[in-house]
Amino acid sequence: MKNTLFILVALLTSLITEAQFIKEKALNVQIGYAITAPYDTWSNAADDGFFAQGELILKAASWVEFRPYAGFIFTNADTNSGEEFSETKAFLLGGKARLRAPIPWIAPYAEIGIGTSIGSFKTYTFFESIDKSGIIYHIPFAFGLELGPDHNVDIGLAYYFQPTVEQFAGAFAIGLTIPLRN
Repeated sequence: MKNTLFILVALLTSLITEAQFIKEKALNVQIGYAITAPYDTWSNAADDGFFAQGELILKAASWVEFRPYAGFIFTNADTNSGEEFSETKAFLLGGKARLRAPIPWIAPYAEIGIGTSIGSFKTYTFFESIDKSGIIYHIPFAFGLELGPDHNVDIGLAYYFQPTVEQFAGAFAIGLTIPLRN
């Protein structure tokens, strides 16, 4: 818990500091189709829902960006069926770094970071029976393409691995980047 609090304070502090290595700032808004599934790959317990997220883009170079983010993911399962299921209803908060190929019009990227999920999580399979509410950590990982002459359209897959509840939440998302004036 202390480590999570330290990371959150560090991220919030980084939002208000003015570093010389940040070349540009922008805001990225994403929306998409969400899915949660257990780590147990033998199970067919994936459930779908909705994903939305906002990111502050701090561009350090044409190929590296730092992205503090806040968003939510909501997936719902039919718990009355008696079968396996996984479900997440959570607020997401954290930071990640994006590495991208600075190619005109189409720039592939990959990103990784650390964050926290605040909400309720259920993973019921033949191997796991987890029903947890509260704060857990997650590891975000994403890859996709930035499109357009200014790379202001983003299409990608975002995953949030949640080891505490033995599941991952993911989304197919489309985003739009809005430049901010310095």
